[in-house]
Amino acid sequence: MKTAIAVGGPASGAHDDFERVIAYACEAERLGVDSAWSAEAWGMDAVAPLAFLAARTQRLRLGTGIMQISARTPSMTAMTALTLATLSGGRFMLGLGASGPQVVEGLQGQPFAKPLRRMRETIEIVRLAFRGEKLAYDGEFHRLPRPGGEGKPLRLSQPANPDIPIYLATLSPKALELTGELADGWLGTSFTPEHAEAHLEHLRVGAERAGRTLDDLDLGVGGAVGFGDDVEPMIESLRPRMAFTLGAMGSARTNFYNDAYRRGGFADAAAEVQQLWVAGKRAEAATRVPDEMILQSTLLGPEKRVLDRIRKYRDAGIRTLRLDPLGATATERLDTLGRAVELVRQETEGSRTDSP
Repeated sequence: MKTAIAVGGPASGAHDDFERVIAYACEAERLGVDSAWSAEAWGMDAVAPLAFLAARTQRLRLGTGIMQISARTPSMTAMTALTLATLSGGRFMLGLGASGPQVVEGLQGQPFAKPLRRMRETIEIVRLAFRGEKLAYDGEFHRLPRPGGEGKPLRLSQPANPDIPIYLATLSPKALELTGELADGWLGTSFTPEHAEAHLEHLRVGAERAGRTLDDLDLGVGGAVGFGDDVEPMIESLRPRMAFTLGAMGSARTNFYNDAYRRGGFADAAAEVQQLWVAGKRAEAATRVPDEMILQSTLLGPEKRVLDRIRKYRDAGIRTLRLDPLGATATERLDTLGRAVELVRQETEGSRTDSP
């Protein structure tokens, strides 16, 4: 099992945010973290921080978590990915996502309809570019060159690089099937190992449709990690974050994160928290988040329990564990991250020793 961190987020963007992101990622590399994934919502974009990190790190793999497909044309996505792969010495991973209607239609001014068709077309065009082929494509949403104009099919002047892996951040059943069919990896959220099949059964359907298995995908999920005998303060600190996910990460009609938790055994709680959040009762919404919802989606408690959680993720088939360390200061967060990385390393090495 490999380890990863996330950098950036919806509220990021200030100069101090960027400085903290860079310092955190560089120290994470020193601690042995395998990859860093840059968020893109309505704060920092997913690309610029990785370009800077490529110059400040040597080993850390760098992935967009995610580039919004509505914010760039497929050809520009391919150009950017090829550029980042070159700048990073081959350490780049392309993570794509459809986002949601509030961001796509409200921030990008693009229609959200048929996101899976748009995603499929984006991947197909990007892979044409990665293979060094001319970008000639006739899709429902993307047509290259534009009909009736003066354009002609063009080949990017950058060298071909078909080895750049493509990861998808998906949550709905059909989107998960698409991931299993087309992607090299999955950037999962709203996941608990106790209800892993709420996601994995759909990924498996897509993989089998393409003549593959789940072993062909790098399945990556994760959550907050914190050490201590008293977990209640940690749970309390995470309630507002979970309420935000259930209530704000989408519209009242379309919230893929909420839907995933409903499929994963928390239907009543997810519905209640969303209703309260949409009604403007955010503090009350946070109080209605069940303890078990947080405990099942995180790694909290004494070291023995955190290790048990790591094993549950591993046994569910997760190959990359994204760690979000808790702590009041940067030093505390890094100390927590270091302890968690060491536990993952010990468990991974122990599993190899136990294998026949």
